[in-house]
Amino acid sequence: MASKGLSERMQVALNRQIKAEFDSAYLYLGLSAEMETRNLKGFAHWLRVQWEEELAHGFKLYDFLLQRDAKVELHALDKPSVDSQKTILEIFSDVLHHEQYITARINELYALALEDGDYGSQTLLHWFIEEQMEEEESAREIIDNLRLVGESGAALFLLDREMSQRSEAHHEDH
Repeated sequence: MASKGLSERMQVALNRQIKAEFDSAYLYLGLSAEMETRNLKGFAHWLRVQWEEELAHGFKLYDFLLQRDAKVELHALDKPSVDSQKTILEIFSDVLHHEQYITARINELYALALEDGDYGSQTLLHWFIEEQMEEEESAREIIDNLRLVGESGAALFLLDREMSQRSEAHHEDH
């Protein structure tokens, strides 16, 4: 048992989630680069801000482990899979599916915290649960907008401009 009430299995699971968050960041950075190559600077900006948010999520978990006197184990990151043949709508559908995958991981962590009676981890994971609801909603909104405007012409130009208005990472309370 790690100190301050964090079980060994929770410690391992949180370290794996740090990797998942940093993998997510790396994915968003790769997607941002893809949008840059398509000259969609607003979409690139949105994805780069998402990259920053995912890094912040990883560090929130990292700091939590240190606060709980647990061991941080960093794992190798996966190369992001970015398919330059996909449409923007397909890419953002993948973003939504990725966020749903992360949500499922967070839910599993929460179930583990409940099972362990680990109130500190439950508190932390409440924040992540709310954050994931926002992440999925944001991806759905972009998908809806892309379906509405299509992937070419003035409407896409305006949507790209709107995407550039996203402010820097706003969920950094770590």
